[in-house]
Amino acid sequence: MPGGHLTYDDRRKIAEGLAEGLTYAEIARRLERPRSTIGREIARNGGPHGYRAARAQQAAGWRARRRPSALPGAPATEDVVGRDPLAMREFERRFTEFMSPGLPTMASRVLFCLFTSDTGNLTVADLTERLQVSPASVSKGVGWLERVGLVRRERDNRRERYLVDDEVWYRAWIVGTQSMALWADIIREGVDTVGRQSPAGVRLKTASRFFDLLSSDMAAAAEHYRRAFYANDEGP
Repeated sequence: MPGGHLTYDDRRKIAEGLAEGLTYAEIARRLERPRSTIGREIARNGGPHGYRAARAQQAAGWRARRRPSALPGAPATEDVVGRDPLAMREFERRFTEFMSPGLPTMASRVLFCLFTSDTGNLTVADLTERLQVSPASVSKGVGWLERVGLVRRERDNRRERYLVDDEVWYRAWIVGTQSMALWADIIREGVDTVGRQSPAGVRLKTASRFFDLLSSDMAAAAEHYRRAFYANDEGP
């Protein structure tokens, strides 16, 4: 399997694959590259609809000029001094791949940096240096996380800091709960459209009921979490 950095020819093939409507996995097989490599490449260069091979090649050159010479892609902020850079990179890769079904790649990488930061907060400049991407890419990832309530921002003098706290996973779970409830509502709307007594209608009713129950169970689990983790903060 080929290794090393993506070449301009690789990027041209990625653009061609996107134009053909191929999935990331199909493009990865065509190039004999990991799917995560293709996903990161597309996410950091305009996404599936804005990816351009020439522009991606220029951005890669820009990142290479900025990258510290000690270890390409290694975390560079003070709060990770003393940690094994190779272990951190592997942890980031696994974290990002695990989160990829629900989060865009850049949002996953930003969340990883914040979650593994001892301070729990970083500026755009910190994230840009640590991820070796452009400020615009960081802003896009942060914006996505803010919209779903996983990250919040605070102003420190003239700088903005992005923060995660101990309730980040609780809020993520609540977002999932709301998503399940929305699925139930959307599917329920289709029951009368396809015919309530038709095989498709029965199937949709079953699916709607499933998402209703799942949403209810997830909400109960979230409340259990709050009681278990914050019992010491409650009165007698």
